[in-house]
Amino acid sequence: MGVASGYLGYAHRSAFDSFQGQGATMVRITENLIRQRAEHNNCEIFSLEEISLHQQEIERIEHIDKWCRDLKIVYLQNNLIPKIENVGRLKKLEYLNLALNNIECIENLEGCEFLQKLDLTVNFVGELTSVESLKLNVHLQELYLVGNPCCDFAGYRKFVIATLPQLKWLDGKEITRSEWIQALQEYPIVRQQVVEQQQTYILKRTKEKETVQKNLKDKENNKPDPGQKTENKKNNTTDEEYKGIKDIDEDEMNRKFWNEPTEYTPESRLEVHRHIEKMRKLKDKDKNQGKQKPQRIHITSEGRVLNVNEPKIDFLLTDDEENNQFILDLAVYRHMDTSLLDIDVQPTYVCVMVKGKVFQLVLPEEVKPDSSSAKRSQTTGHLLITMPKVQEVVKPKPKSTSRTQSATYSKSHTHVTRTTQHSEKLEVDPSKHRCVDLTNIVTERKSVAQGPIKFHQLKLPERNSDDFQDNPEVPALVD
Repeated sequence: MGVASGYLGYAHRSAFDSFQGQGATMVRITENLIRQRAEHNNCEIFSLEEISLHQQEIERIEHIDKWCRDLKIVYLQNNLIPKIENVGRLKKLEYLNLALNNIECIENLEGCEFLQKLDLTVNFVGELTSVESLKLNVHLQELYLVGNPCCDFAGYRKFVIATLPQLKWLDGKEITRSEWIQALQEYPIVRQQVVEQQQTYILKRTKEKETVQKNLKDKENNKPDPGQKTENKKNNTTDEEYKGIKDIDEDEMNRKFWNEPTEYTPESRLEVHRHIEKMRKLKDKDKNQGKQKPQRIHITSEGRVLNVNEPKIDFLLTDDEENNQFILDLAVYRHMDTSLLDIDVQPTYVCVMVKGKVFQLVLPEEVKPDSSSAKRSQTTGHLLITMPKVQEVVKPKPKSTSRTQSATYSKSHTHVTRTTQHSEKLEVDPSKHRCVDLTNIVTERKSVAQGPIKFHQLKLPERNSDDFQDNPEVPALVD
């Protein structure tokens, strides 16, 4: 039995690896992908306890046992994973969901000491004796194997119940005590039946893999030269006619693929994925052909720097005249990791890369790049860039008097500030600066009347002056 099991594992890996190498791009688990799925944990991955990586077309489990040691729940359903690996270091793992994948053997879970639930629904587990590797998982209570080839074996349920006495639920059905006792009593006979059926299944799978490899070689040998095919079809045809022929060929190829009968195997499931990916790329290529956006220019050929805001984030540039510097406030996303920011301060402009997108702003004056600094708020996530100016301005500090202080205090409530454009009157001591007193040039007239207003009368010269001659013929001037 051990030899047969080992042969199955080797045959599976060789056939599956050769199939993966047929012009396919493997989807990997990257740090960026994990951070995107860790938004509920402020994008921190070292303290992550739950992660969902379902429907990502992932073809291998990797890195999570090194980057996320505290994981308790992992969702990896509906991917293309052929093997359980790189999860043995997750000591705190309690629930692992690998439903709808290409797994054929249960392995590498001995290190998951606190594993309580394992879901392998609709996979390709045909090596039923591999459940014996779960004996060391003493906390395992629920196991799901429904939809796997091993479920068709006679005595399947009794074998699993007797092999894993710690189980309480199998395929969503509770294990009763009487069922467990009966499974233990019939275990030797049931195990022998399971081993025989398993060997038959191994031979069947070996033939399937050989057939898959043969078909792949035939396709490679009979594959026409793409350049020759294009040249022949374009002879004596216009571009529109050739485009129509190309569309017909793609539709015919798609129809032929789906109408061709095939076995439901890990290789056929992966082939379906490759075909869908290929057709999607062809449609995207035809759709975007001739409609590609011109590349954005950040600096013209003449050396003129342009303002660019590709991430479309809010910003505020403040001229701090008191400290002779510019302050740029960028409203960066709060939960975005700081490692995704790249800051470049130049004498005449500042450039910030936000998740690969360019934010560029031309400055009104030259600044000192070496003296510039950047910091980020832990509450809002905003990025604050301080850039000292090259041209330093020295301004005298005005002397503050009690009168100006009181005026500033009274006007502070109405947001009125004193500026340098308004001159202040200075008090001069007359004793130190003597000058002509111009206030008494004109004699001040004093009122002579009390009560009703009386006009001042001019005083006439006296009649008995020496030069006066009285002429009786002249009438009197005043009655």
